[in-house]
Amino acid sequence: MNREYIEQMLSRVEKPARYTGGELNAVVKPDAKLRFALCFPDVYEIGMSHLGSRILYHVLNRMEDVACERCFAPWTDMERELRAAEIPLFTLESRRSLRACDVIGFSLLYEMCYTNILMMLDLAGVPALACERGEDMPLVISGGPCACNPEPIAAFMDAVLIGDGEELTEEVAQICLKAKERGLKKSELLLELSRIEGVYIPSFYEPVNDENGRFACVRRLEERAPLNVKKRVVKDLDSAAYIGEPIVPFLNIVHDRVAIELFRGCTRGCRFCQAGFIYRPVRERSEETLMRQARELVSCTGYDEVSLFSLSSGDYSDIHRLVADISNEMGGQKVSISLPSLRIDAFLKEDLERMQSVRKSGLTFAPEAGTQRLRDVINKGVTEEDLLRSVSEAFHAGWSAVKLYFMIGLPTETTEDLDGIADLAKKVCAAYYAVPKDKRAKGLRVSVSVSSFVPKPFTPFQWEPQDTREEIVEKQRYLRGLFKGIRGAELNYHAPDLSVLEAVFARGDRSLSRVLQSAYRKGCRFDAWDEHFNKTAWDEAFLECGIAPDVYAHRRRDLSEPLPYDHIDMLVTKKYLKQEYARALQAATTKDCRSGCNGCFGELYADYCKV
Repeated sequence: MNREYIEQMLSRVEKPARYTGGELNAVVKPDAKLRFALCFPDVYEIGMSHLGSRILYHVLNRMEDVACERCFAPWTDMERELRAAEIPLFTLESRRSLRACDVIGFSLLYEMCYTNILMMLDLAGVPALACERGEDMPLVISGGPCACNPEPIAAFMDAVLIGDGEELTEEVAQICLKAKERGLKKSELLLELSRIEGVYIPSFYEPVNDENGRFACVRRLEERAPLNVKKRVVKDLDSAAYIGEPIVPFLNIVHDRVAIELFRGCTRGCRFCQAGFIYRPVRERSEETLMRQARELVSCTGYDEVSLFSLSSGDYSDIHRLVADISNEMGGQKVSISLPSLRIDAFLKEDLERMQSVRKSGLTFAPEAGTQRLRDVINKGVTEEDLLRSVSEAFHAGWSAVKLYFMIGLPTETTEDLDGIADLAKKVCAAYYAVPKDKRAKGLRVSVSVSSFVPKPFTPFQWEPQDTREEIVEKQRYLRGLFKGIRGAELNYHAPDLSVLEAVFARGDRSLSRVLQSAYRKGCRFDAWDEHFNKTAWDEAFLECGIAPDVYAHRRRDLSEPLPYDHIDMLVTKKYLKQEYARALQAATTKDCRSGCNGCFGELYADYCKV
């Protein structure tokens, strides 16, 4: 590859540091036997903030004969340069073409990044469809939260990794390394991979439709493959690999700080939340392990902020002691602490005071719904009093800016629930002004973010329809009217077309791969970015393929009908999800798992739950 020309090319793009490599702690292994391209289908700043990718980078590079190198989706200016120069997309560490790697692995974090996968394969000169890739082509795999329904992207993947990736990815790399040494054909390699728990080989299965053309089931084509692919679970996080010495980027990234994962999973059971179900069971790291990781990561990176990261950081068993210990030990080094996902009902007054002793980071609370009735429907488990107490403690501790997350379009929602969002925002603002003027921080800012409900697989609401685009637009218009005149509060909401597409691909089947290809050919990429989203192209793609998006997004599904992802086993039983769905319609809450097992895994996997 012409390195001199690449240097000239980088001088013509907006952010060349996205493509240079060579950062502190980057790993270069020129003599490795297996080349693994770890690809993130979005820009560098987002991909480098992804904790999972950082963990896998360390896991793979600690293997003696494996070199893991990074590649991110090139921004439109870099894509133009690559195409004009006919230079294939390359990795950062060695500037090796993706096509020259043995394995190309994609992280699936968001459905609206799927067209970027096609763009990256195209730029690498690798056919998108797995069936068109010969023996000389890399193995293309993927994993991440969206992999729990792999069907929309199944046609592009040789293998999909389901569940926790630390041990799973290492085993896949070991098999690929041995297969390369033995000279196995790709079909033989795929059969070897299918024997690993958590590995799904799409070509070993095919979807079957009924006489009406509607999805009926997934048929197994390879008898030696499992009937159902069970997700992989790392049972002991204390002994699991973490991120080693993480790469320190040359430019600011979205989460530019040390990230410490307190625990994995969630016991709360919010019925809309996919992560809360697919990451079960809850597994905590010990306080000793977390303190050791914090020391090591601050030492080898120079970062001055430690983010205590989990689905619900306030639920960590030793959260108060951990915050105090980090503050006491590292406060003198001007290292601050942030809790990006606070529980509204967590009593954190002393922690807030410690956190702001160095510098204030953002505070975010998620009531999700405007009324107690709807919060009970979604099993949020918090009250208005919890929220107001929490924000009041924050305002008294010196904060003046908080973010509140809500959703619209939740099952059983009424106009009263929308009114409740504005009412809560008013009360939060009032809590700020209730603090004596000489004791409160200046500049109240209550940022209210309202997203649209998306029915996700493996949740109790997976059978529910999503609001239509018109309904979403009308609710957003109604909320704008309610927020006029609320001093100190600002309303933000998501583009409705994106939410609809997210629902389509979240619950979709394998036929959507044709839509993805068509949309990509029409210019779709970076669909999650407002300035690049092309609704016209997407509409044309669905029309061209004869597929109606409403069937996937806006249709209520019968509890007895087959789902495109039924052959993927995420441990939580469908019986339990149906039970939770029925309780939701009655606005009946379900207790936190920490206060007693609710039986979500059933008898078969009961031993997985150690809470």
